[in-house]
Amino acid sequence: MFNYIAPFLHPLFLPGQASKDMDYSQLHRPAYVIEEELLRRNLALIKRVAREADVEIILAFKAFALWKTFPVFREYISSTTASSLSEARLAFEEFGSLAHTYSPAYTDYEIDDMARISSHLTFNSLSQYERYHERALSVNPSLRLGLRINPQYSEVETLLYNPCAPGTRFGVRNTSLPEQLPADISGFHCHCHCESGSDVFERSLSHIEELFSPWFSQLQWINFGGGHLMTRADYDVERLVSLLRGFRKRYPWLKVILEPGSAFAWQTGPLVAQVVDVVEDEGIRTAVLNVSFTCHMPDCLEMPYMPAVRGAEMVEEPKDAAAASFYSSHSGFCYRLGGCSCLSGDYMGAWIFDHELQVGENIIFEDMIHYTTVKTNTFNGVSHPDIAMLHSDGRLEILRHFSYEDYRDRMD
Repeated sequence: MFNYIAPFLHPLFLPGQASKDMDYSQLHRPAYVIEEELLRRNLALIKRVAREADVEIILAFKAFALWKTFPVFREYISSTTASSLSEARLAFEEFGSLAHTYSPAYTDYEIDDMARISSHLTFNSLSQYERYHERALSVNPSLRLGLRINPQYSEVETLLYNPCAPGTRFGVRNTSLPEQLPADISGFHCHCHCESGSDVFERSLSHIEELFSPWFSQLQWINFGGGHLMTRADYDVERLVSLLRGFRKRYPWLKVILEPGSAFAWQTGPLVAQVVDVVEDEGIRTAVLNVSFTCHMPDCLEMPYMPAVRGAEMVEEPKDAAAASFYSSHSGFCYRLGGCSCLSGDYMGAWIFDHELQVGENIIFEDMIHYTTVKTNTFNGVSHPDIAMLHSDGRLEILRHFSYEDYRDRMD
């Protein structure tokens, strides 16, 4: 592992300017590039919402865990949320604060360590609570214990990401709660959003209050989870602030917590890749890249999520024999983009460029910092892209370069 700063100031980039003019021509290997100016813009908005709504907003590591950026985060927020022992350790050891911890399944061999480095510990079920609450409090008597609740309402259409889908393993229904909560339960946690707007939160909130407000008088805090995409350009921030203020007015004794992940890193930087070959079969041209969709952009295949590629227009590719003529029928230059792993389906298509792609030129996938950076894997031994930060003064710093040892050590 090494760290260096590329000593340049791009002629088209000035402090405070967006990176749309950056072509990253100085990069000749794959890199995730987080842009400090854009990150600070998101953090400033999140801090303003927290202040104006009188709530706490914390970072969810499941969407963003680049710990070398934590010094910037600590200027704006004071806590983070974890769903595993490794994430809880990252909160404690690298962010410098106790974690707000929730896991669907605590275990005998990790519960003590998780309790020791957490400020909040939320149980997914009443049986998990019964099994571990005394043990957790014996390790850390100051722990604030909570229960995850199932509001039985979510507008997330993709079942893979819907935490309230039928048969969900997440949370307790209101009909399963005792009239009097255990004395050491001080909060509720719920999560039913995914990159949602404030209008969705308004409708969700009505369901949460309808089902669970009879228990609010017994609580001290409530965590409305993640998925509040308040940094998206079309998000109605004032509506969110108004909703939170209204809730706080109705229940002034409840501390309100939000824990978005994507909102912090939304539109904060690209994945920069390079073309290494162009191949053609039955009329279908594929630009082969030195990145992999299955390794570096797994949501593209899981969802599938369609990324934006700078300088290209994505079009729908036919699923039948017309695909070959489809590639040759466009006035522009049409390509599939293919990954560098041996998985046959490691490609996404099709994109139209205004020029013929050349080996060595950059392909820039926009908005690739949230979730993507925490979901990468080393399938096929494919190397991770570098992790870089474009500082506000134009310096490009390589925060991490991955090597063979990183792949080998995962196999120990």
